[in-house]
Amino acid sequence: MPAPVPWVTAPDEPALAQLESGVQHRSGAALIGPAGVGKTWLTRRAVERLGSGFPRVDWVRATSARRPLPFAAFEHLLEVPETGKTAAVLRVARESLGDGRLLVIDDAHLLDSLSAALVYQLAVSATVRILLSATDNEAPAEIAALWRDGLVTRIDLDPPGHDDERLMAHVTDFVDTLPAASRRVLEVLSVYEPLSLEDVAVLTSAHAVDEAAQAGAIAVDEDGVRPAHPLFCDAVRGELGGPDLRRLRSAVVGRLAAAGPRGVVARLRLATLAIDSDRPQPVAEVCAAARDALRLGDLELSERLGRAALAREPGLDARLTVGYALAWQGRGRDADAVLAEIDPAALGEEELMAWALPTAANQFWMLSEPERATAFLQATRSKVGSAAARTTLDALSATFAMNAGNLVRATELAHEVLDSVTADETAIGWAGSAAALCAARMGRLAEVDALAERAMSAGQPGLLRFTSGFGQTTALLLTGEPDRALALAQRLTDFAQRRQPGRAIGEVLTADVLIATGETARAVPLLREAAVTLAPTGYSWGPLAWMLLAQALGRLGETVEAGKTLARAESRHGLKSMLFAPELALARAWTTSARRDSHGAVAAVRDAVKAAERGGQHAVALRAAADAVQLGDPRGVETLRRLCVTVDCAFGRSALAAAENS
Repeated sequence: MPAPVPWVTAPDEPALAQLESGVQHRSGAALIGPAGVGKTWLTRRAVERLGSGFPRVDWVRATSARRPLPFAAFEHLLEVPETGKTAAVLRVARESLGDGRLLVIDDAHLLDSLSAALVYQLAVSATVRILLSATDNEAPAEIAALWRDGLVTRIDLDPPGHDDERLMAHVTDFVDTLPAASRRVLEVLSVYEPLSLEDVAVLTSAHAVDEAAQAGAIAVDEDGVRPAHPLFCDAVRGELGGPDLRRLRSAVVGRLAAAGPRGVVARLRLATLAIDSDRPQPVAEVCAAARDALRLGDLELSERLGRAALAREPGLDARLTVGYALAWQGRGRDADAVLAEIDPAALGEEELMAWALPTAANQFWMLSEPERATAFLQATRSKVGSAAARTTLDALSATFAMNAGNLVRATELAHEVLDSVTADETAIGWAGSAAALCAARMGRLAEVDALAERAMSAGQPGLLRFTSGFGQTTALLLTGEPDRALALAQRLTDFAQRRQPGRAIGEVLTADVLIATGETARAVPLLREAAVTLAPTGYSWGPLAWMLLAQALGRLGETVEAGKTLARAESRHGLKSMLFAPELALARAWTTSARRDSHGAVAAVRDAVKAAERGGQHAVALRAAADAVQLGDPRGVETLRRLCVTVDCAFGRSALAAAENS
């Protein structure tokens, strides 16, 4: 029998008292420390104290797999829906688990991003109490946010005498001295865990399982067999060669395939394992798994599975999935190359639409080729026969026209779509959100809410909720309701939770309201983070984030940083973000003002007003005129008075009164 690993663990107090306090007074508590310091043991002790006060206690154990899969750790607690995208799946999961239970999450730093987002949402909603253990420097952003946002109490464990290198050496010695049969059990678990007791026994032997359990190498419970500590599988995996791992994967795939995996997560597990084995799945099953990964937001896994299918049997289904996965990762050129392999002449109308929509969207946003995308849509429109298909293409064209700054054309197209009896939910979502933002920026404030509600009622919100939401926050600012505008922007941000790029876009909307209400310093950190997050996405929200950040820094007199930020905004601006040309001119005005160049600032703010009026964005022109007064434009009051006639609203009346009385 091998000698046990000499763990150097932390004392149980005061950690247990702090864990108890976190559960009683916050959404929970987190034990943070390196591997092997007794986090799981302390968590079990805390559960012994606290568990009787909850209707149920559930353990979630993240695995040390090379790459965690969506909801893998929650597989035993959740049935992931067969349909629905990330936000809907998270909502179902949150409602399923949020019943007042105590949720214990072991090795939370190993969670996949979707599971981590679920944990964060449960903590925010305070519908469960959470005890978790994690390694700080490896935790996903959503897990680290639990203590950074003050949702859980953080307890750090760093017992004297603990040394990571020495511990790993002891672990390696322990694994190396295991009997061959026991080590074989760990080798099987190193490619897939947990496995049922029956599966492990078939893949090794019943004697091997008993021997491994007696040696302390594995743990067996109601959820199956798993390593007694994640480091044991790490050590085994590090010593296995590529051919050995492939043989192990093939054996596990054969065993699991025979039973037939049940549920979305199980199918993703099997598909991922099979592509690196000698037992490939049917291409149709790999494609289905790639689609599941895509709708759950695991873009890298979707690409990997889709490419595996393409390598064996090039087809439209896999190619579209890979194209979406690449585009949403911000890899527009790669996506274009994959989608360009499809011959549109060989497609029926339904297939043509399925290919044309992502191709056009990728060209417009990710490749920054709006002219090409617009022409492509028009060419596609001439090839389709049904009114429904043409309506959907027109809805996307409306979105393109809006982003390109042609609000009159965008509004015309959007209302044609909204009035059409053939418009499907996708078309209504695009058209309604575009029409709402156009109406707000044009100063047609009374129309905004109804258009935004029409867009949301289509059930295709996604990032479109931020487009219509921006229209609503803009309208609320102009109608003199800044508190409601800020609450809406923050609600949209909170809805996204930690999921990107939604959260970053919500922070851009929040920052816009903060700047408008004079809380510029609060806007700066939001915009710094949002600009970096949005930069690789290709969306026009990215240039807007840099524009607003340059404005904010200029207002605060941060000359050097404002100048650098303005340069980034200018380099990223183009036809796809022409809607925000007035914001770019305002960024120049405030950056120039920070340099004490009053003449240059006045010239730039006048450019902002002209750009807005030229594009029919009268409400934006009104806000720019208010800035002109602040920047000392001698004609500012006159311009503001004129625009108050065009857009009669509380914001304009208040700004004009302040200007005339100053």
